[in-house]
Amino acid sequence: MSHAVTVRHNFETAHRLPHLTGKCENLHGHSWVVEVTVSASELAAGTVVEFGAFKRALRDWIDTFLDHGTMLGAADTLVPVLAGEGSKLFRFGAKNPAEQEQHAAGLGWPSVEAVAELLGRVATEALHTLPRAAGAYVSHVGVSETAVNAASWTAAP
Repeated sequence: MSHAVTVRHNFETAHRLPHLTGKCENLHGHSWVVEVTVSASELAAGTVVEFGAFKRALRDWIDTFLDHGTMLGAADTLVPVLAGEGSKLFRFGAKNPAEQEQHAAGLGWPSVEAVAELLGRVATEALHTLPRAAGAYVSHVGVSETAVNAASWTAAP
């Protein structure tokens, strides 16, 4: 037997992928939607994890560090420009990352695939701070950057 719960959240964030060719080389924004699923083989107190606490932890992190900001690779030439303007900025793959950017270690650029993995790491850390069923884990993260473009990240228990 297996149980799962899924929480959703949306946020507005810009990014660019200058290492690729095409439209995504340009700075542009999306209305992102994330779905995070937590799975467990057994329930604890009737739940996998308490929805409210898990949603709050995930949403607080996203709203604090990503929403209405810009995600860039640490090597992006726009990093010093936007940082110099005091813009909200989240760097992927920084050599000396800020504490919140530790989650993006090894993820060089903010592709939708990398954002899914980033949020999987964030959700996993949040889950481990909460009461949960034994063996509960973040099993799947889906991220949509548009109505037609999405990526996912799946973890093993």
